[in-house]
Amino acid sequence: MAEIQDIQWFPGHMTKTKRQIKESIKLIDAVAEIVDARVPMSSRNPDLSEMSNNKPRLILLNKCDMADPNATKKWLEYFEKKGIKAIAVDCKSGTGFKQFVPAVKDLLSDRLAALKEKGMGGKALRVMVAGIPNVGKSSFINKIVGGTKAKVEDRPGVTRGNQWFSVQGGIDLLDTPGVLWPKFDDKIVGERLAFTGAIRDNILDIELLAMRLLETLMPLYSDNICERYKLTDVEGLDSYDLLGEIGRKRGMLMGRGEIDTERAAIMLLDEFRAAKFGRISLELPEK
Repeated sequence: MAEIQDIQWFPGHMTKTKRQIKESIKLIDAVAEIVDARVPMSSRNPDLSEMSNNKPRLILLNKCDMADPNATKKWLEYFEKKGIKAIAVDCKSGTGFKQFVPAVKDLLSDRLAALKEKGMGGKALRVMVAGIPNVGKSSFINKIVGGTKAKVEDRPGVTRGNQWFSVQGGIDLLDTPGVLWPKFDDKIVGERLAFTGAIRDNILDIELLAMRLLETLMPLYSDNICERYKLTDVEGLDSYDLLGEIGRKRGMLMGRGEIDTERAAIMLLDEFRAAKFGRISLELPEK
């Protein structure tokens, strides 16, 4: 079995981001926490509750069109049982977006009632959009605002400053940069975040990461992998040989017929992140 070293990634701007979030809490009524629907628990920052001073929370399971729908259903049920409001959304297709404003107003019904009693019924609700890098915060804001208002790029660490945006329905959104926590106590959490692109690839051993992804996917999604790469006889292959076979099928050969496993690893991770294997989830809620 491949083993990846402890993953730690906490550049200086993340310390600044944590400070920005804490300073902005007094300005907001609630937090919309965006997580990756493929790894809903691993993509939750455990420091966010402390940073947000336990403000009312709405969880958005983003990229739900890339996740296993049965797994997403179980996650929504899990959060409901925990008394946490959660909805599944997808920034590309718009899935779930019509539920957002009603969900915020339901979450903040007491706040709305208090404002109305004070004669301030028209005052906008202020919601902070928070989450780890690359879960789609800016894409969510662009979609719900109705234009490319926030900078979007498919790599972690793009949004660096706080920005406000108005949404139809009387809600103002505060965009914040993605922030991780300093150390992953659970190595599996770090791996799952690396698989989905929340951690920069350039600090990782890309071949080991691809091998661990194969070891994670094959028990549940072997048919998806075999169909994608036209593999037939994979029984007994370890993850390195399987990666090599994938590279061979894609013609990634070097001199003397050697397989370029690094190139194959990069391709494998890119295709997983683009949902080329189909709708896959990497974790389920504990029973």
